Amino acid sequence: MNLRHTTKAGTPAVKKLPHSHWSRLLTESRNPKSINLDRMATEKVVTLLLDEDRLALIEAKKKAREVAAAARLVGNALSHGGRTLFVGAGTSGRLGVLEAAECPPTFGTAPAMIVGIMAGGEDAVFRAKEGSEDRADHGEKAVASVTAKDVVIGVSASSVTPFVRAALKKARARRAKTVLVTCAPQARLSSLADVVIAIRTGPEVLTGSTRLKAGSATKAVLNAITTAAMVRVGKAYTNFMVDLKQTSKKLEDRARRIVAMSASVDLEEADRLVRAADDEVKTAIVMGLLKIDAPGARLKLAAAGGHVRKAINGARRRRRA
Repeated sequence: MNLRHTTKAGTPAVKKLPHSHWSRLLTESRNPKSINLDRMATEKVVTLLLDEDRLALIEAKKKAREVAAAARLVGNALSHGGRTLFVGAGTSGRLGVLEAAECPPTFGTAPAMIVGIMAGGEDAVFRAKEGSEDRADHGEKAVASVTAKDVVIGVSASSVTPFVRAALKKARARRAKTVLVTCAPQARLSSLADVVIAIRTGPEVLTGSTRLKAGSATKAVLNAITTAAMVRVGKAYTNFMVDLKQTSKKLEDRARRIVAMSASVDLEEADRLVRAADDEVKTAIVMGLLKIDAPGARLKLAAAGGHVRKAINGARRRRRA
């Protein structure tokens, strides 16, 4: 590992340090663009950070095929009564917890369907617990209840976190489907998971701080996995979230606007439909489009596997026949 420093004469010098397990990781290497970070103007620091985020997202897009494969695994699990578990430590773990927490209000999923597991437990989400990521035994215990129906998504910027690697190994032994999301692509990762999403984000502006562009790329990938999976299982109609939970005034308003635009009715009629549907947005949409009552709309949705478009098209085809 080479560490650059400056001599008294102001010229760059290089000091050799022995290699360690982590020093070979791209996420631990130094970014040549930020060697003089502590001397940069604040606006230049901010611009560099945002430029590096943009480059990281470009790298994430290169893994679209693998991300889609992970989304299909999650969609299939949810369709067959399985769960999705995000497992991670540090920033990676917090991103998994955040993804799991956002699914119930956005997609109406039960909390037990999408779960975030953090090394060190819930307290570690808010305050770092030293050494928790190194506990392989805790990683095994975290997924001890998974079955072949489930998907375990390990999130590890470095790819070497013992907690995550042990969780993936245990999950595979229990025949669950596995995914690894990492920002340190290296050889032999394929043995860790059924789907490996290895994003080459490279060295951070602040050396080793993977909450920066590695975190941004990871969050984008997790967003893509869950959103694509939810679309796959009927949680969207056109580009609307149609299983959202109306847990605030804003979401109540959004629900009515979604129904109004989807069913081509005014807001007053949308409000009536939502209330008649017991706040079920997709039920209200089907009611408005097919001019039927709530029980009838629910039957058609059930027959269509919860997909609004299939329910509507199926009903219209039968009418034409």
